[in-house]
Amino acid sequence: MEKLEITGDKKLQGSINISGSKNASLPILAASILSNKIILTNVPAVKDIDTMLELLTSLGSVIKINKNRKTIIINNNKTNKTHANYKLVKTMRAGILVLGSLLSRFNKAKVSLPGGCAIGLRPVNIHIDALKKMGVKVKIIDGYIHAVAKNGLKGAKIKFQKISVGATENLLIAAVKAKGRTVLSNCAIEPEVKDLCNFLIKLGGKIKWIGKRKIQIDGVKKLKDINYKVMFDRIEAGTYMIVAAATKSRIAIKNINPKIINKEIFILKKIGVKIIEKKKKITVIGPKILKSINIKTSPYPGFPTDLQAQLMALMCIANKQSIIEENIFENRFMHVSELNRMGADIVVKGRKAIIKGNKKLNGAELMATDLRASVSLVIAALISSKKSTINRIYHLDRGYENIEKKLSKCGAKIKRIK
Repeated sequence: MEKLEITGDKKLQGSINISGSKNASLPILAASILSNKIILTNVPAVKDIDTMLELLTSLGSVIKINKNRKTIIINNNKTNKTHANYKLVKTMRAGILVLGSLLSRFNKAKVSLPGGCAIGLRPVNIHIDALKKMGVKVKIIDGYIHAVAKNGLKGAKIKFQKISVGATENLLIAAVKAKGRTVLSNCAIEPEVKDLCNFLIKLGGKIKWIGKRKIQIDGVKKLKDINYKVMFDRIEAGTYMIVAAATKSRIAIKNINPKIINKEIFILKKIGVKIIEKKKKITVIGPKILKSINIKTSPYPGFPTDLQAQLMALMCIANKQSIIEENIFENRFMHVSELNRMGADIVVKGRKAIIKGNKKLNGAELMATDLRASVSLVIAALISSKKSTINRIYHLDRGYENIEKKLSKCGAKIKRIK
């Protein structure tokens, strides 16, 4: 099993090109089932994408990927299966997103209950309750969602009981070809949701935002074949911004839209980080002294839960005590014990993590528990003394493309070993 070996306490310098967004690519790939041919660019080469492509192939899609992995061509002329099996869906929660597209195309679907990182409950009842309002009959049998819409999907007025990125995406996909008008309220407004909307509109879908969290979809009978470029990965961008801050380095973050990561830029500036913004890049300059902060994770445009672990590693070396409150997932502090093993002083009380600042981190043998926890350990290792080894980096590979190459290019001493 592969590991990362990192020798820390090194100042970095250079630039990092941000990959396409994993969290935008996954729903777009799921939605590709609605059309006969889709050509996608800027899709990241990460494990979750490979799993989704494998899932599409199992449903009958014919997929071609060019040599440098820059273009993915999906042909759905032979897509005829409606069974998304456990083996493929268990490793990522985004597998549930084929439920909406299969129902839209075939009026039926059998989809395994989803998996992914063990960071908390991700109830699918929000998806199911909404689909029922569109005329879908659902049964859960042996860990599978059996869904049937005998007369096709029908437009409906749906208010989500809770803001959910996945449910918003699934219902958007389902509603594009439904009969009549669908109005979705209390929607997630993450940039990845907006990117899916842009993709569906380019396909020929009739979608418009009629409020901050309200979307109107008028169903269409036919969709087009299109080319589409996926947006940049804002979580990857935020991660490398935190790397620059933690290592007191100067790193240019390229291929981004700074407006989309306003919150991250604001928070880092607040703790003393210098950030120079340009049209498609930012330059992050880590300060000598990092200020502490109290912060809560919340749905976009709030501070993202997917950057909580990375920020916590950074706050270990801030000048005073910080508090991070996790409001999205109830089990997303699994990195705390590993950070404490490195010399951090973090106490968890319910949804709050209290981080004592001014700590010197020491290299250690570490164990990754989930995707974002694993990258928080990379950050901690980069600022620690001596050498660290991070095990179970398959978590990391689910969402970060060429992380060791990107960091090595900036002068980090990091390598993949077996």
